[in-house]
Amino acid sequence: MCRIAGFIDPNRSSSDLIRMRDTMHRGGPDDAGIYIDLITNVYLGHRRLSLIDLSDAGHQPMSILDGKIQIIYNGELYNFKELKTELQLLGHSFRSHSDTEVILYAYLQWGTDCFNRFNGMYALALYDQRSNDLILARDHAGIKPLYYSIQNDKIYFASEIRAFKGLNPKWEVNADWKIYFLAFGHLPEPITTLKNVQPLAKGSFLKFNAVTNNVTNTSFIPSHYKKKILSQEEAQEKINHTLNAAVQRHLISDAPIGLFLSGGIDSSLLTLLAQPYLGDQLKTLSIYFKEEKYSEKKYQDIIIQKTSAHHQSFLVTAADFNQYLPDALNAMDQPSTDAINTYFISKYAHEYGLKAVLSGIGSDELFGGYPSMKQSAWYNRIKKIPSNLLALAGHAPQDRYRKISHVQNKSSTGEYLFYRGLHDARTIADILNMEEDEVNTKLNALSPIQWNGEDHEEKASFLEYHLYMQNQLLKDADYMSMWHSLEIRVPFLDRTLVDLVHTIPSSIRFDKNQAKGLLIDSFKNVLPEEIWNRPKQGFTFPFSTWLKENDFAKPLNKMEEKYFKDFQTEKITWGRYWGIKLCDFFQ
Repeated sequence: MCRIAGFIDPNRSSSDLIRMRDTMHRGGPDDAGIYIDLITNVYLGHRRLSLIDLSDAGHQPMSILDGKIQIIYNGELYNFKELKTELQLLGHSFRSHSDTEVILYAYLQWGTDCFNRFNGMYALALYDQRSNDLILARDHAGIKPLYYSIQNDKIYFASEIRAFKGLNPKWEVNADWKIYFLAFGHLPEPITTLKNVQPLAKGSFLKFNAVTNNVTNTSFIPSHYKKKILSQEEAQEKINHTLNAAVQRHLISDAPIGLFLSGGIDSSLLTLLAQPYLGDQLKTLSIYFKEEKYSEKKYQDIIIQKTSAHHQSFLVTAADFNQYLPDALNAMDQPSTDAINTYFISKYAHEYGLKAVLSGIGSDELFGGYPSMKQSAWYNRIKKIPSNLLALAGHAPQDRYRKISHVQNKSSTGEYLFYRGLHDARTIADILNMEEDEVNTKLNALSPIQWNGEDHEEKASFLEYHLYMQNQLLKDADYMSMWHSLEIRVPFLDRTLVDLVHTIPSSIRFDKNQAKGLLIDSFKNVLPEEIWNRPKQGFTFPFSTWLKENDFAKPLNKMEEKYFKDFQTEKITWGRYWGIKLCDFFQ
């Protein structure tokens, strides 16, 4: 796991590359390197966090064919051993034990078709001197970030937005980002805080020719799946086998690895599945609070006792929150209302001596663990109400009802904001001192994803997967963990499991009576009933209490004073006020 950066620009130098690269040094403290081709003005920079092949043989940039093919790579390829065996049978020889070298020879053997063969999380840049092509690629689920900007026949790219500011502190800001952030609580792809900087779409690769400046963008993931699983029994059997194999793959590491254990279904299941592979090396961690209603300790203890895990619990107090909030804000590469919890769990995982941890991200999205699965039926009824009546919802006295006004927007954006919207258009206009019509125009013009199916439960899952998980959970997990030189791995997003789940019909995939019923039924032989037969409890902190006494949360102007008062009197949630404060921080 690493950080990458680079550009093709005849007016730049190695010092620009190093400055850009080293803004992200926390994500790659173990090693650093650069590659420069002065003929084509290709600059590649890399910072390394060593997890597989800890020797110098894993140094990057890495090359083959006497330097004609260069790579910088951030991620893990979980099927690299199988690919390596296949490539060896085809006549290729390897000098390291790293997955990076496997990617190079896979590209040499299969060209860009190699990306269809990869099962992992990655963002990479390949430079092929033979064709003068710079190739950027991102994994099937967008687990690892990769941003780029093409301007005036030049290209710049990096793992984090902060690298672009490192290259040019005066990089122009995207004038509209606050509108989208206040609506979503995150920045939906392709929006970023910087003008002309966007993420590479997940499951795609971009080619930029260093001589002709020609650009092509190609997707390598399916646009739709055929429903192949025809029975509950078949679905359960295949999910059980596929997730077991995925966990085993995700435990591959030459550095210390462990698991987050919250006590919920997902982290508990991953811990139970990891135990046979790790044995007495199984390490888990959790965080807890003095505020008892946020505690899941009794559920964690059930799994710890069942697996004999080496477990450490870390207490987080209001004083810790106040002390470390400035650092957490600096770690936040893009604004998000749901990242501070990941900051703390990553911090303590690092202090525990771990370099990688497994997380349950992806399970709720794939198996229907969110309220939106049931709310989708309500949405289908509400959207039939005339738009002029829906607009009146924006004047509702209670903030939580105002988001119904988003249903005026008949696109996927409007439906997602009905489920998870932070603020309605009228409130956003008030916060940003602009016209409500302008806010609605911007939101209506945004179509980050398209849905062509008819099943409302599948659509809700689709929105959670491509918007909430993609733009909030995965981003938060990446930059908060890498700030602490830690890698977060997500077995539920293993490509084989993602592909399998999408071949299961909605009638089997989603249980109307039990959230994530199919997943639970697939593992009832190992998952204790006390874990799954209880109300869902998200991984949350006592933010509502802590923020009221925090210096950062104090209002700076009359507008903030109004919303801070609403927050203190519980007319709005802490998250809605927190979003307003983050707009100040990311000026």
